[in-house]
Amino acid sequence: MFDDATAEEIDVPTAHAMWQAGDLMVDVRLPEEYAAGHIAGAVNIPIRDLPVRQSELPGGQIITVCSTGNRSRRAATTLAALGRTSCSLRGGTKAWAAAGHPVVAGPEPGERRRRPFWRRLTG
Repeated sequence: MFDDATAEEIDVPTAHAMWQAGDLMVDVRLPEEYAAGHIAGAVNIPIRDLPVRQSELPGGQIITVCSTGNRSRRAATTLAALGRTSCSLRGGTKAWAAAGHPVVAGPEPGERRRRPFWRRLTG
C-alpha cells in the first residue's frame, strides 16, 4: 500500500537537534510501552491509529519513535504516504536513552528540557 512513500531515518544527534528545535516526536508504541518510558515531550499515537489520528497532529516535521526503530520506520512511511513530512529515529528510545537524553515514565508526554536561549546561540 505504501510502496511509493519514503521516509528518512535519522540518527540520535540529528533527532536531538530537531527535538531541541521543537519538532514533534510521536511515539508509535502501545500505551503501556509508552508509559514504561518515552522521550520527554513525545506524544503517543499507536502505529495502528496513525491513519485515522494523523489529522490531530500539527503541521510540520514529525519524528516517529518506538523502542528500537522498527515500528517507527513503518509509521514514518505511513505518514509520508498520507502526505506528511516525517522521519524515523534509528535505534528508537533505547538509543536516545543510551545517549543520555531525557526519558520519562507515565502516560503523559512530560516536559521537554531545552537549552536556554543564550546557550543555543553560543552552541
